[in-house]
Amino acid sequence: MPENKTDKTVSVDKLRWRLDPATLPFESTEDVEPLKKIIGQKRGIEAFRFGMDINKEGYNVFVTGALGTGKMSTVRKLLDEISRKKGMVPDDLCYVNNFKNPEAPILLRLKAGTGQEFKKEVHNFTEFLKKQIPQLFTSQDYLSRKKEIAEQYEKKAKNFFKELDKEVREQGFALVDIQVGQVRRPELMPLVDEKPMHIDQVEDMVDRGRFPKEEFEELKKKQEKLRDQIDKIFLQLRDLQKEIQENIEEMDRFMFMKAATQLVVPIRDKYKIKEIDMYFNDMLEDMTENLHIFMPQAQQPAPGIPFLPASADLFQPYQVNLMVDNADQKSAPVIVESYPTYRNLFGSIERVVDRSGVWKTDFSKITAGSFIKANGGYLVLNLLDVIVEPGVWPSLKRSLKTKKMEIETYDPFYLFTTTSLKPQPIDMDIKVVIISDERWYHLLMAYDPDVKKIFKVKADFDTAMNKNEENIRQFAEFIKRKKDEEDLKPFDKTAIAALVEDAVRMAGRQEKIATRFPVITDLIREADYWAGRENEAVVRESHVDKAIEARVYRSNMIEEHIQEMINRGTLMIDVDGKVVGQVNGLAVYQVGDYSFGKPSRITASTSMGRSGIINIEREADLSGNTYNKGLLIVSGYLREKYAQDKPLSMSASIAFEQSYSGVDGDSASSTEVYALLSSLSGLPLRQDIAVTGSVNQKGEIQAIGGVNQKIEGFYDCCSKIKFTGRQGVMIPESNVKDLMLRKDVVKAVENGKFYIYGVKTIDEGIEILTDKKAGEKQPDGTYLEGSINYMVDEKLRELAEGLKKFGGKEEEEGNKKESKKSGCHSC
Repeated sequence: MPENKTDKTVSVDKLRWRLDPATLPFESTEDVEPLKKIIGQKRGIEAFRFGMDINKEGYNVFVTGALGTGKMSTVRKLLDEISRKKGMVPDDLCYVNNFKNPEAPILLRLKAGTGQEFKKEVHNFTEFLKKQIPQLFTSQDYLSRKKEIAEQYEKKAKNFFKELDKEVREQGFALVDIQVGQVRRPELMPLVDEKPMHIDQVEDMVDRGRFPKEEFEELKKKQEKLRDQIDKIFLQLRDLQKEIQENIEEMDRFMFMKAATQLVVPIRDKYKIKEIDMYFNDMLEDMTENLHIFMPQAQQPAPGIPFLPASADLFQPYQVNLMVDNADQKSAPVIVESYPTYRNLFGSIERVVDRSGVWKTDFSKITAGSFIKANGGYLVLNLLDVIVEPGVWPSLKRSLKTKKMEIETYDPFYLFTTTSLKPQPIDMDIKVVIISDERWYHLLMAYDPDVKKIFKVKADFDTAMNKNEENIRQFAEFIKRKKDEEDLKPFDKTAIAALVEDAVRMAGRQEKIATRFPVITDLIREADYWAGRENEAVVRESHVDKAIEARVYRSNMIEEHIQEMINRGTLMIDVDGKVVGQVNGLAVYQVGDYSFGKPSRITASTSMGRSGIINIEREADLSGNTYNKGLLIVSGYLREKYAQDKPLSMSASIAFEQSYSGVDGDSASSTEVYALLSSLSGLPLRQDIAVTGSVNQKGEIQAIGGVNQKIEGFYDCCSKIKFTGRQGVMIPESNVKDLMLRKDVVKAVENGKFYIYGVKTIDEGIEILTDKKAGEKQPDGTYLEGSINYMVDEKLRELAEGLKKFGGKEEEEGNKKESKKSGCHSC
């Protein structure tokens, strides 16, 4: 047995789980059927299906899980499957003008696929009216009726003027048409010498003595009287003209309604919907009040504003705004909104500038968002995208609680809109799926009481699945599916085995396989790329290994820079020899999605005093809560083990040397205990063994995270500096089943260049680091003489007694000083 081989040495077969390609019942992905179901998320899928199937209020689904677990792709696949089974396509949604109250557009729900037909039929109907109605008003029948009414008016008017003219002439006057500006009007003039003459001219003749004054005054009285009669006659004529005009308009309305009602019958009969009947009734009624729109009108651009329309489309109020068209849907809609702004999610009411420069809007400017388009189906949103958009989260909650959607404009310039709309609310029947991580879900549950009411189902996605034959077979089927979908090269069984092993490493436990399928998919693509670079027709294990190496190389620049600092001695790390009060701890660094381990020198210094353990990192405000807790546990361990028969009287300081950023976690607490024991006992610790593991107050070594990265980090340090054949890493025994070390590390252990030790207690660890027995506690409470624990215990006793003596001397000296001051002398 080699010098440093002990019963705590971890055997090679436990360092990495290997999938023997010979055990796979196929040669390559060509012999495997593509995966047709979702694997590794049984709990999450069952919860998701439950939320989608239960048709009760509030049973929307929150999908949670770590990044990279394939939540979005899984949700898409499940919803497509559920939607196809559901089969029912939701109604088309249209908004039409409310002719009685234009600010409250009316919602029409039509069977899926008929909305486009209805819109087209209404458009064709109005277009037909635009052609037919002008022809109707120029038809012989219409003109004859209009002429008949006009002739009646002219006949009555002639009778009025005939009688008036007779009476005027009998009184010595005549009616003469005169031009006043653009208008001709009748003027009453007296007859002088059988010729009409203006009253002012007659008055001028009176002044010159050519016309009798008495006769002139009589003429004026007659003229005034006749004018009153003429005004009454003209009022009667005006009323007659108004009556005639009303008769013509009534005739126009009658003829229009008769023609339009017959034309709209086929549309009414086709749909037979109460709301559509009411809509057409209101439409035709409005048209009868605006028959002028059917008359040809010249279109002129707005002066000085060429981009504005000359005038609005007069027939626009009679069109249909098909807001949601489900004609192409074969099943319930599934919409994934990746950019959920208020407008994209809930729609909006657009605005236009009219000819006067004022913002205006109407029912035709109402647009639907993805929330409305998904009505009757499923909507998928990412929580972070939703909560950062102004107004989106409150509106989403309100719509889900009320099961209604009111479209409105959410715009900072909304105050400048002079025309506002309040469209008829839409009844909502929708399932909303929110995708989030665990942290945000719990924050919302804690601070938003509405979440419990509207998202009653949580579908939690796991990061790993059990490692068994069935899941390994399905993993191979997953590779086959990706190979077919993306037209990749076939993967032989060595490549499949390598991918499975990497997934086990991702899971961090030998009995689990990671379900981070987006990451695994990327590795599949990259392995295919490297096979192509080598002109290979089949992807093999070497190509998977190359893809993993290349991925690490793209991310490990900082790791290499730290290693360079260790190599040149800037960061002081010993990988050989022995030192008192110094040990190599192991830390994991996280850089984005890449993590790696590197050793850190931990030192301890002890002395007489009452300060206890001084945490230098905490004093410098560089430690986290978990690290501080670990050091407090170390103090508890020392009191439990060594302070049962004496006080723990010492001052000790512990530091992570050359650490200038934050330190957290308790994985170095056992390492700190070893440094303290070495400082107290005076026994040097091996520097060729790095240590990781947390400790409890009973001295038991507890599991830590990142064990693979930590081991590989120290291995890389030793390989870069020098291999001695004695180096290794000491880990908690409970972490052995988590080992999935790199192949080169396993090879080094197999060749006796590197060692992995698994320990359960502090005593086991200190024996490996000092090559000396820890020493069991005797029945009398002492430790075996010469053992590590004996030396530590004796040192602590020595410190306690020394402190007591030192304190006694101080007290005696103090008493002497007091005696001198009072003038007393001892006998």
